[in-house]
Amino acid sequence: MHWRKALKDMKPYTPGKSIEEVKEIYGLTDAVKLASNENPYGTAPAVQEYFKNMSINFEVYPDGYAGVLRTKMAAKLGVAEDRLIFGSGSDELIVIIARALLGPGTNSIVATPTFPQYAHHAEIEGAQVKEIPLVDGQHDLNGFLQAIDANTSVIWLCSPNNPTGSIINHEDLVDFLGKIPENILVVIDEAYFEYIVDPNYVNTIDLVDQFHNVIVLRTFSKAYGLAAFRVGYGISNSEIITNLDIVRSPFNITTTSLQLAEAALEDDSFIAMCRKLNREQMDRFKEFAEENNLHVFDSEANFMLIEVPMSATEATEKLLGQGYIVRSGDALGVPGYIRVTIGTKSQNDGFLEAFSSLIEGAGLEK
Repeated sequence: MHWRKALKDMKPYTPGKSIEEVKEIYGLTDAVKLASNENPYGTAPAVQEYFKNMSINFEVYPDGYAGVLRTKMAAKLGVAEDRLIFGSGSDELIVIIARALLGPGTNSIVATPTFPQYAHHAEIEGAQVKEIPLVDGQHDLNGFLQAIDANTSVIWLCSPNNPTGSIINHEDLVDFLGKIPENILVVIDEAYFEYIVDPNYVNTIDLVDQFHNVIVLRTFSKAYGLAAFRVGYGISNSEIITNLDIVRSPFNITTTSLQLAEAALEDDSFIAMCRKLNREQMDRFKEFAEENNLHVFDSEANFMLIEVPMSATEATEKLLGQGYIVRSGDALGVPGYIRVTIGTKSQNDGFLEAFSSLIEGAGLEK
């Protein structure tokens, strides 16, 4: 078979162990998944109630235009409907962007470490990937500028960044965008937008009006708690949206997913509650890290990157043995750290107890 040459040295995405796998492997009666940054509070009660009573014509294709959701989203964001694109999660939008703009002879600029799907799909399309290391957990925007050349087609910015949780300073971002040639698309991925509490954060949708080569990506998978249904969206100018829509599959979001996203969009109180509880529990992680002389990155997401007193892989295995599933920093490009989703109070009670025993086993003193 004539596989693409780019696939030769690439590997498929390897998901972490499921709760059932961990229970079986370690002989546990229960396990807590804190590895995929899912919303530990589920989804809004109104969404759950809607799901119980929804009616679907199974034989009818979904609305390929996402008309109802589009109208509601446009009104909520204060943008025209033709400035929105919807995907099966923001992951599909990343694929669409890569397919539309990248290929042999082009290059794409990403931070490292960051969400790996940017580089992954650029490489599948045969584009060169230029990786710019983070500086103290932050995007090195000057490094990005220096990496731009005549073949640069897409720049990816993740804010809050996964896995560090850091956001890009607004003034720095505006200054950066002002220096980017208009023929280069700048993607600002804000999958964790709803969790941001930094008072200095300025809504990036305003930048779409100011800079016509910017697209902002967001999702219903995180704070809205609809990861199982895969709905993401992008905001840009109508020309960029039209060209991306050419690449998008015509019926890419299921009818169920569209309807549940419509219901979720109505419940701002649920998002506010999740943001508040997430911040309260995150403060516990910060205090724990400080008490144990462990470095932790400032995060505006629903996860934290925290130092461990041994190799990240060893720490991850020890925590798995106690029923807590986290992500090893060795797999994320941050050795010596683990990424932990901020769970509920009871989940975090158990996790921090397990982490304390890990620290004691390593013989560390406070």
